[in-house]
Amino acid sequence: MSVSAPTQSAGENAAGNGAPNAALALVGIGRRYKEGDRTLEILSDVNLILRPGETVALVAPSGAGKSTLLHIAGLLDRPDDGEVYLGGRACSKLSEDARTRIRRLDIGFVYQFHHLLPEFTALENIAMPQLIRGLSKAEANSRAMQLLKYMKLEARAEHRPSELSGGEQQRVAIARAVANAPRVLLADEPTGNLDPSTASYVFEALASLVRASGLAALFATHNMELANQMDRRITLSNGQVVEI
Repeated sequence: MSVSAPTQSAGENAAGNGAPNAALALVGIGRRYKEGDRTLEILSDVNLILRPGETVALVAPSGAGKSTLLHIAGLLDRPDDGEVYLGGRACSKLSEDARTRIRRLDIGFVYQFHHLLPEFTALENIAMPQLIRGLSKAEANSRAMQLLKYMKLEARAEHRPSELSGGEQQRVAIARAVANAPRVLLADEPTGNLDPSTASYVFEALASLVRASGLAALFATHNMELANQMDRRITLSNGQVVEI
């Protein structure tokens, strides 16, 4: 199955970002928070490039800024300094409406907990983002079933989340995250709530989908065994990204 990312025009390439073919580029990112009279610098001059089809593990202790980095990369937060490029387009200073549209079409999110809608079936959960995008019900359901087959869950299409195992729930959540063929997938401890055997299976399914679709993926994880299976490993040290 092909799950291709949206194409970009040559005019969208960001001049000066150093990576015109990057799916995601963070350039000089800084983020600070006020705490009373103090200013806490969480991120400082962060530079990171994710290329299509690449898996990158973000491994860092709690409090190092992983969530802040993911939120900025996913356009859920704005940096104080620097720029976020999605497919070569500068996004940090866009309006909230424009950023919301980019999140809907170009970014997929997977969290530790699946956050599936309990009253809908697996098929309906995956079809939902596509219906919001404007696809017909027939088109959305067809693609949702394609993704379920790819994740080896076609027999569970009509089951609700409560009828699925933890690993099945997470695989449905992954399929939902890529339903709109995003450029970038951001995963925050996507296997952290699973036993080791199930975590390994879910990660293999996720990594296979990333490579087959050509999207770029950034995984925040504490699981070094899984991190070592990714293309690159990075950490945060003194607010900066460092290659492991």
